[in-house]
Amino acid sequence: MQMPGFPSSTTSERAQNPLNAEPPASALVEFPITPENLVYNRNHGPVRIFDPDSYTLSLSGIGLSKSLDLSVHTLKTRFVKHSVEAVLQCAGNRRREMTAIKPVNGILWLDGTIANCKWGGAKLSDMLHDAGIDRTTFTNPDDLHVCFTSYATLCQDDKYYGSSIPLLTALDPNAEILLAYEMNDDPLTSHHGGPLRLVAPGFLGARWVKWLDNVILSTSESPNYYQQRDYKVLPPSVENKAQAAPLWKDYPAMTTMPLNSVIGSALPLTFGHESESTKRILVKGYATNGHTSPVVGVDISVDEGETWTETNLTYIGGEWGWRLWECEIEVEIPRDPKKVQIFSRARDEHGNLQPQKGTWNLRGVQWCGWGNYVLN
Repeated sequence: MQMPGFPSSTTSERAQNPLNAEPPASALVEFPITPENLVYNRNHGPVRIFDPDSYTLSLSGIGLSKSLDLSVHTLKTRFVKHSVEAVLQCAGNRRREMTAIKPVNGILWLDGTIANCKWGGAKLSDMLHDAGIDRTTFTNPDDLHVCFTSYATLCQDDKYYGSSIPLLTALDPNAEILLAYEMNDDPLTSHHGGPLRLVAPGFLGARWVKWLDNVILSTSESPNYYQQRDYKVLPPSVENKAQAAPLWKDYPAMTTMPLNSVIGSALPLTFGHESESTKRILVKGYATNGHTSPVVGVDISVDEGETWTETNLTYIGGEWGWRLWECEIEVEIPRDPKKVQIFSRARDEHGNLQPQKGTWNLRGVQWCGWGNYVLN
């Protein structure tokens, strides 16, 4: 029997130690809510299995009238369960495409390190109020942070895995920051951070700490490697680790991912009814919001962007969810079918368009050039 949460045959391993695997986008676009066997695995250390009945979380730090030590059972019984649909996305999604410009540092992900799931757990804002947070004691709350740690398992580049978000975001109930113990209405499995992980809708996946064991209010960002010396967008002039070393401190930690779209599949609809030179194709894909406003449409092109055809949004996942889309188009088939290339471009409610080209950076993060698919 397969261990719950263990990567299935539908995912492709990009690394074994630690485990890193992604599903094909062609499978992802068939499900509005990503089933567990299609949720990618991103790890900086070994996956460990913990007993939910004995697992605990500590909450402490400045501005709290008391510290809390909570079991998972206490989280479930003391705080109202809140559910939110939200996209979990690796900062390096589509990284392999960036290597067409020049090499990058990182796992060469395709376009499957993304999942749109329903998460259930306790709101962080509820926990902070339960711990007696007093905002009047803060001179400048804009400068305060909530740090999250996982000492529960070994880590590649530090003694623990950590991240942080602004305190004002954590206190905002509309931000829906969760300490989650459920995914898709089932208990959160070990391979996806169970029994307890952070869910931070709108933030990149690197901030969603798995196997969460400490929450700390602080006057500074997390000092952890993955907040301070990774998951940052350095300028294209920085081409190697030696050049990057003195510059990490000068650039902000990533918080969000950009407006994006991906073509998951493009398949012939019928056979024998078209001319020899044309085919009718059903194109499917996904799109994700940028940091400014939600996606309102996706267009596709078969002439390198000269003209665009509007697609149908078949699923709209709400404020934090993704969009699924599809479109039927007729394409001319040249002698070499591999020359047929389809592009996608998302647009948001403010009129922003997904750019034709992304920007190269050493870590290969935030790639957001037009989605592209070569038709075979």
